[in-house]
Amino acid sequence: MIVDALGYPVDFDLTAGQKADCTQAKPLIEDKTFENLLGDKGYDSNEIVKEVESKGAQAVIPPKSNRKVQREYDQEIYKERNKVERFFSRIKQFRRIATRYDKTGSSYMALLFIAAFYMWTI
Repeated sequence: MIVDALGYPVDFDLTAGQKADCTQAKPLIEDKTFENLLGDKGYDSNEIVKEVESKGAQAVIPPKSNRKVQREYDQEIYKERNKVERFFSRIKQFRRIATRYDKTGSSYMALLFIAAFYMWTI
């Protein structure tokens, strides 16, 4: 999920539950422009950081504790990452999304689009 600075949805991708989130980072950011990319420790990979920096942006991702060379990141900017967490909290107010009634990915994705549209319009 990508949200803007106000916490509104910009783009998202639906994957299997057991698939790592970081595998979808590059496809989601490839055609976007931004100054900072905020992510949790799950997105701390050299590949993602290099991709972000090649776009002239700053990767604000805390390094994993097992990283041999710890990277620096802006902790003040990182506090804004809660906007995506707040988005997930708001989207779970849609009971059908929270309980995952839809059995197919396409119908679930359609409902996510409807919920995202609703959030943009209110």
